[in-house]
Amino acid sequence: MAAEDPSVSGVSGRYATALFELARDEQSVDQVRADLDKFEALLNESADLKRLVRSPVFAADAQLKALTAVLDKAGIAGTSAKFLKVLTANRRLFAVADVIRAYRALVAKFKGEATAEVAVAEQLSDKNLDALKAALKSVTGKDVALNVKVDPSIIGGLVVKLGSRMVDSSLRTKLNSIKNAMKEAG
Repeated sequence: MAAEDPSVSGVSGRYATALFELARDEQSVDQVRADLDKFEALLNESADLKRLVRSPVFAADAQLKALTAVLDKAGIAGTSAKFLKVLTANRRLFAVADVIRAYRALVAKFKGEATAEVAVAEQLSDKNLDALKAALKSVTGKDVALNVKVDPSIIGGLVVKLGSRMVDSSLRTKLNSIKNAMKEAG
């Protein structure tokens, strides 16, 4: 399965494939995805956790001890916690972001979903997220999972990447095109 999807390759692809197959066998695909999403959110919020994950300076046992405390506090248990501990023991925790991305791709393929990368200037409300999902579903005919990233530099609007298609309705892009038009006219 990993060889069919170009986003699921290398070390992260092999780990993600192993985790996906285990979760599928245990019928816990959604629970594992939720746990990995929670861990990724923790990773994005904490510079210290990022340092723990990425730095080769920490010994494997110290890294495992710290990770276990984080997982316990976050309420991440079961297959997801065991998997993250295996990554740590094998000195592959630095690749966790790529593993999570590859796991999401495998789950999306398994469920017949498409995944869209969305950049917004500020966090969207649940109502707006649902409207965006519905609009993308009407275009693709599939359920669409959203990976939303907040990027204040786009000023307003949003940028949506879905497969090979991209729609950029950001205010930054519109202002740049006006600026270029004024340069040509001037």
